[in-house]
Amino acid sequence: MMKRNSLNERIMGQMNKKKSGENKNLKKSRFLITVNVLGSAGPIRFVVNEDDLVAAVIDTALKSYAREGRLPVLGSDTNNFLLYPANAGSDALSPWEKIGSQGGRNFVLCKKAVHPQMTEGRSEMIAHKNSGWKAWLNKSFSFKILSH
Repeated sequence: MMKRNSLNERIMGQMNKKKSGENKNLKKSRFLITVNVLGSAGPIRFVVNEDDLVAAVIDTALKSYAREGRLPVLGSDTNNFLLYPANAGSDALSPWEKIGSQGGRNFVLCKKAVHPQMTEGRSEMIAHKNSGWKAWLNKSFSFKILSH
């Protein structure tokens, strides 16, 4: 009988520890978000904690997108993407901001615009390229011989 009581006490103690741990987890608010990726067929949905940073949410979205085999292929560098609230006309969220601070549940993930660097060869190409109204005028007055 003594062994059973001590075993029951240990089990009850472990159950109480689990319950107190569960109460700690209940304090953190979790919610479902929807992330629409520009150029993708449909949204990605997953659960986040309100304390999660925007950078972590972008990372999770990119991993889910890749795991599902979606196209176009985006890559995995979170620094190349911006997360916007879907229903507000505001700026992109800061990567260090908490996702729960916005109060929204719908977001849009966009790839940052890539600006090519101006190199010496590129600047020469632009300088020699015919453009503007002079190029149009030369094109329009050029005679083309059409063969039948």
